[in-house]
Amino acid sequence: MGVIDVRNYIAGGALLVAAAVLAGGSPAAAQVPAPANPDPSLRVIERILVKVNGEIITQSDLEDRQVGAIRARGVQPSTNAELMQLVRDVTPEVLAAAVEELLLVERGRELGYQLSDEQFTDYLDSLKEDNGIESDEQFIEMLSQQEGMTLDDFRRMVERQMLAGQVQQIEILNRVTITDIEAQEYYEEHIEDFTEPATVTLREILISGPEDPSANLIADRRARGEADAVRQRLLDGEAFESVARATSDAPSKDNGGLIGPFQLAEVAESIQELIATLEPGEVSEARRTPQGYQILKVEELVEDVVRPFEDVRDEISQLVFGDRRSAAYRDYLDELYAEAIVDWKSEELQAAFEQYWQRTAAALQRE
Repeated sequence: MGVIDVRNYIAGGALLVAAAVLAGGSPAAAQVPAPANPDPSLRVIERILVKVNGEIITQSDLEDRQVGAIRARGVQPSTNAELMQLVRDVTPEVLAAAVEELLLVERGRELGYQLSDEQFTDYLDSLKEDNGIESDEQFIEMLSQQEGMTLDDFRRMVERQMLAGQVQQIEILNRVTITDIEAQEYYEEHIEDFTEPATVTLREILISGPEDPSANLIADRRARGEADAVRQRLLDGEAFESVARATSDAPSKDNGGLIGPFQLAEVAESIQELIATLEPGEVSEARRTPQGYQILKVEELVEDVVRPFEDVRDEISQLVFGDRRSAAYRDYLDELYAEAIVDWKSEELQAAFEQYWQRTAAALQRE
């Protein structure tokens, strides 16, 4: 089967079928009935899904959002089942986004915000310039062919986005703050997030020996004797790098035995304990490992470095601001929705919306 026409499929009734399944119903219960009069000459009245303070969200409004959300995923469904699953996935989110936009737009109008002719013209000119479009006529043709929109449709969309954005900026974002004291408290409570962990760079020499010393005592003693002799050469002043290249059985021999740097906390506990007894440049005793006898040298040890508060002040502000912004935005929407006069025309969609609304609120509280 080829790629399915997403828009035609959704317009054919997938919207409410998906909503029914999301709300716990059955697909059959939500099938959109065929029109009583199939006469194509009769204009179909737009189906209203919900009214919010008198403003409406229609089925075609939601279909447009569904199509956009599915296309944004970059998926090309090839079966009805695949497309139905996509519709189920996107419907609650796009429905919530549509309701949120209505709430914010209505609030923006209450506050007197509007898109002036001059603002729209400036926006249009900027958009044309960015996309290499030379005339209004060319832009209008592109809108019609690619988006199925008129210039008036486009202006209404831009105005809705502008109103919603202004409400978010003025009513929400401008009220979210973090004081120096709060930033300092966050810094102290999350000090590990601003600490560069200690690192260690080592050099090693490995003299291979039997994995189980007791199974081959002679071979183990020979390996131990060779390791002790190698260590003595190091103590006598020979360069670790050259001795490693000449004697080591480890893969690191070609690099003069160099290994690391590693985060100290991620190194085996036994090696951490050994490192704690050595100064940089000091050579360890030959230590038994499953591979044989290993000699280590601490090449470099960099202790924990705590970034100063002043260096991370802006970073903390952004972190805390982001958390508070999300919480403030959701609280504001909850207030608007609680105060709104909402008239759902589909119980299935209402149930899908409310489940999604409650689920996202609970997720935000857990963060």
